[in-house]
Amino acid sequence: MRGNVARTATLVAAMAAVMFATVPAQAGAVRDVVTERLSQRLFPLLDGTGRDPAAVRALISRSGMTALLDGRRQRVAGCAQDMFCVAQALIWTESEVDTLAKAIPAPAGLNTPDDGVAAQARREIEGINIILRTYGLGHPAAYAEIDGAGTIDPRERQSRLQAAYWLSRTPRIASAQALDPSIDYALALLDGSDRADAIGFEPLTGGANAAAMARAKKLDWSRYRYSALIVTGVGPEVPDMAISPFGKYHLRLAASRFAQGDAPFIIVTGGKAHPRATRFAEAEQMRNALIERYGVPANAILIEPYARHTTTNLRNATRLLMAMDAPMDRDAVIVSNPGQSASIESPQFVTRNQRELGYQPGQVGRRLSPTQLLFRPSRASARVDPRDPLDP
Repeated sequence: MRGNVARTATLVAAMAAVMFATVPAQAGAVRDVVTERLSQRLFPLLDGTGRDPAAVRALISRSGMTALLDGRRQRVAGCAQDMFCVAQALIWTESEVDTLAKAIPAPAGLNTPDDGVAAQARREIEGINIILRTYGLGHPAAYAEIDGAGTIDPRERQSRLQAAYWLSRTPRIASAQALDPSIDYALALLDGSDRADAIGFEPLTGGANAAAMARAKKLDWSRYRYSALIVTGVGPEVPDMAISPFGKYHLRLAASRFAQGDAPFIIVTGGKAHPRATRFAEAEQMRNALIERYGVPANAILIEPYARHTTTNLRNATRLLMAMDAPMDRDAVIVSNPGQSASIESPQFVTRNQRELGYQPGQVGRRLSPTQLLFRPSRASARVDPRDPLDP
């Protein structure tokens, strides 16, 4: 009996040694294009820094970084085979976030956010923490009805945590694993939950948007009073419903407004949000309806198929306007039902933007009708924010 216990203890120790071994960065590394694209989309700063060995060495040499990373490794190693402990240990503490944010430089080629590199670093690390808590430890998402992993069996959660750990330690070409395993660990948790929503329609300038983007690059914007009509989403709550009744009303409003001829484009916005895990991207379905039901030319419609909330309807539409090289000193027109339109105009919406985004995606202006508001977009909308990992 005593010999069996000893053999079991030896086996457990051997398994732990293999499980927590440090894998050389390029030993048998392979390229995973899905994880690579997701990493670039969610964590442009950390991804760009972590995949450059010289940048990693320079970062580690900065004040406090060696001790920080060593402390994180020791914290994880102390968990042995407890996968919930590992997930908790990989969460960045506030002092660790502060140290990294002060130390990390902008990698070559990164478009520096308007609020600076340190703010972007903080957003990305906080995004990792949110993914670990939501998709690893089972904490409720900010919008629990449509986000997060949903209710899953404890054994399935355990397997996702185990697989995420193994994947974070299995070499991947062009990864940020050399910087810290939490980045690939977070990506693996999302992938294991089938929530790679953030890259579902990339590149957004191609695909269904290619014709409109090509037209925008040659457009004489001075011919139009407004840059675009922004049609907000109102997702259905019924499974297998492509467009909600309110959404169909929005489309009639948009087609009617577009016929006036003073805006060159319609931007339809709405992702795979309602109901949870729907197979329909609202913007994609609205585009189809505008073409098939109302005869709107395909090169006059752009889809924004990621937004899950009214706040990000406007933020993401602004990003499209920037990608189109639309004049940012010109108003767009928000088209929505009277109730949603009134909500967008309210002080509460300003507060909500500040709370959820940290800024205003643009300035809501004069009301044109019960269903139309002017909107002046803001370049602050370009900030990548993985604290919403399904729509950063």
